Amino acid sequence: MTVPGRDTTADTVRTQPIVTSDDVVRARQLARTLAVECGLSLVEQTKLVTAASELARNTLVYGGGGRMDGEVVSRTAGRGVRLNFTDHGPGIPDTDLALRDGWSSGTGMGLGLSGARRLVDDFVLRTEVGEGTAVTVVKWTH
Repeated sequence: MTVPGRDTTADTVRTQPIVTSDDVVRARQLARTLAVECGLSLVEQTKLVTAASELARNTLVYGGGGRMDGEVVSRTAGRGVRLNFTDHGPGIPDTDLALRDGWSSGTGMGLGLSGARRLVDDFVLRTEVGEGTAVTVVKWTH
């Protein structure tokens, strides 16, 4: 499986642990910082930060905590921000269901994975039941 943005050059990876609700806020802030550094428009920044918020919350709530790694990446067609969320939680037994619009495994709005996927340009979900989940997203400048 390809990882979005892997055929690119990247700046330094910055890591944000996600173990408390305050860390979800810090993940959002790091996503915003990277988006500004990359030169994303305000609309694209907002989309990326919203996706980061949903994915960080999922990492905490459903994955039992984990981390977000973020970096500015470059390719021939421009620059972008790549965010990778990982946890060692229970994994997702039914990815098709989890990616369905409006579906929620808990008390959330059901925006999580499907909403995050719509807000970014590249989205890869890797999960294994009992092992954890990794979601990598990239938002490119347009």
